[in-house]
Amino acid sequence: MTAQPLSAPEACEETEPSPARMRHTMGTFASGVTVVTGIGRDGVPAGFACQSFASVSLEPALVLFCADHRGRAWPRIREAGRFAVNILAEEQTDLCGRFGSSKGRKFEGLDWEVSPWGTPSLPGVLTRVHADVDDVRGAGDHDVVVGRVLALETVTDRQPMLFFRGGFGVGSPAAPPGPWGWGDHWG
Repeated sequence: MTAQPLSAPEACEETEPSPARMRHTMGTFASGVTVVTGIGRDGVPAGFACQSFASVSLEPALVLFCADHRGRAWPRIREAGRFAVNILAEEQTDLCGRFGSSKGRKFEGLDWEVSPWGTPSLPGVLTRVHADVDDVRGAGDHDVVVGRVLALETVTDRQPMLFFRGGFGVGSPAAPPGPWGWGDHWG
């Protein structure tokens, strides 16, 4: 059998991984959107929008998320040692904007509750994952946080929020930011 010649590679743009190029390129990976919440040792709730979230292991039950070192919420949640991941439904752009912005008080005027695990539960989300901080590793300008899952809550059976190419949903133009702005300080 004679080896077939390889076809020419598909033409593509190659550039150095500048922060702007990384954001643009990684934006082609559609992801779900979450809000990671916790209550600081002072009893004040904290939270941030996060699209870097994944399941790590079934046994033991572990999840991970990535949190920006520059954020105000993550250090408070880390200190508390416990968090909830609130997985957003597709129409919850208001929550995404509220927790994805550095502006305003995240919980002010918001109907939320403290869960039995001592974490803030946001209203109308798809699912909540309650976990203890198990391990934290520094990686560039973020921490990779592994959490040991304590409980899972299914809240509703609606469609998930997807973030793709700087907007919400796939195949639709980017939605304009709401009053909170969005995406300036996502975890």
